[in-house]
Amino acid sequence: MKRVRITLDPVGEYAPPLYRRLAGGAPSLDRAHIVNWNVAAPPTAFLLWLRGDYRRFEPELEASRNVDEYELLPLADRECHCFLEGAVADAARLLFENFTRGSLITVPPIVCNDDGTNTFSFIGTDADIQNAIEGVPDGVGVTVEAVGGETVAPKSAVGQLSERQREAVEAALEIGYYDVPREATAADVARELDCATATAAEHLQKAESKLIEALLER
Repeated sequence: MKRVRITLDPVGEYAPPLYRRLAGGAPSLDRAHIVNWNVAAPPTAFLLWLRGDYRRFEPELEASRNVDEYELLPLADRECHCFLEGAVADAARLLFENFTRGSLITVPPIVCNDDGTNTFSFIGTDADIQNAIEGVPDGVGVTVEAVGGETVAPKSAVGQLSERQREAVEAALEIGYYDVPREATAADVARELDCATATAAEHLQKAESKLIEALLER
């Protein structure tokens, strides 16, 4: 048995509107993970983990044509589980099922990245893993990040950052924001990026969260 970590880049029918909101399209959310799911037969059900101002995201759940029922389960001020039930396009369902055939087991969570991609691990025999990767539809990009304990893409953690988040971290490093003691503030980073202080702080917070989670393989 082998463990593989991959990143998928779904588009079109493989990326429903609600998924696109979870994967970087909703400013109110800092992070979104798919922690459990049942797509075997309609109606499909998902359990999400959301971090951010999730109450501001609630109207999008109410307005979604694909969501029949949902419930927010608060965990902290800016963190909740979200159960939702509804319809998923056949293409998206088949993409999920591609990684649960034969010996394959998908290891939660599926991390929704800000650039529209998602990253997750799965376990199985060499043959079933190869079949799953080859079975990814032509319209979906796939990158193998790691096999077993060996990282295939050493910069995969940094690769999860959006371009603006990476620029913010690079600027912060250059001007001493991460020095001990700290020699710069979020306002200084904002001046380097030519943006509002709150925007710079948000870029840094999201980038730091992604880097820490990637290092701990959460």
